[in-house]
Amino acid sequence: MLELIQITNDPAFAQRCDALGGFRLFVDLERNGKAERQAGRNTFISTHQVDDVGRVKRALRNSRLMVRVNPLHAGTAGEVDAVLAQGADLLMLPMFTTARTLREFSALVAGRAPIVPLLETAGALQSLDEWADTPGLQEIYVGLNDLHLSLGHRFMFQPLADGTVERVARAAKARGLRFGFGGIARLEEGLLPGRDVLAEHLRLGSGAVILSRTFHRDDPDVVFEHEVQALREVEAGLASRTPPQVQADARRIADAITGISAGLAARA
Repeated sequence: MLELIQITNDPAFAQRCDALGGFRLFVDLERNGKAERQAGRNTFISTHQVDDVGRVKRALRNSRLMVRVNPLHAGTAGEVDAVLAQGADLLMLPMFTTARTLREFSALVAGRAPIVPLLETAGALQSLDEWADTPGLQEIYVGLNDLHLSLGHRFMFQPLADGTVERVARAAKARGLRFGFGGIARLEEGLLPGRDVLAEHLRLGSGAVILSRTFHRDDPDVVFEHEVQALREVEAGLASRTPPQVQADARRIADAITGISAGLAARA
């Protein structure tokens, strides 16, 4: 069963997620350079604060709490100390490009919590085999929002169709690490529907996915718990596919991604 990752700083909502089981909560402190990097795109820019880590942590009984800190900078040591003091279970490092940066971060964490490197730059992809053995890693997570921009793609899921995500999955598995990627919309929403994204998670052996804002938007017809249940039911059905069915779905989804990418390029 996929671990569903929910970004929130709301303890009450975190508690609802925790009660469902199979969740990881996510407080997002990353702001340095993010607004400039994703200007003009409908992406999430967090306003979470360090104190939110403790507030959310106290609401949890079963789920782990992951905190994304800022990219490595002069204040990283203090930021790491602060979020660990607030109860973070895992630390995510964004926007690194080299093995050296990730190793510096690992040295600052010093084994106090597992590390989740967020692979979202062309540099991190190119140097994957240099940093995947860094001490303290628990999971490699592919951030498709920034990675596709770094690679010069027009559509977020192009790295899924061209084998990039699969390459990262193989590297993680070879080292006994967990692996996850991207975000997922509700089952029938998105340029690439959530159902197809879910199918690719199962094909690649992913262990985690971030739920998009579509799961809990301000809509009286959207009940978060019902949407999660629907996702779980489809997940179970996809898990029962035969190998030929899995491969047929993979070819269809890759063709769909290629078509969407071509359409976006033509409109541009």
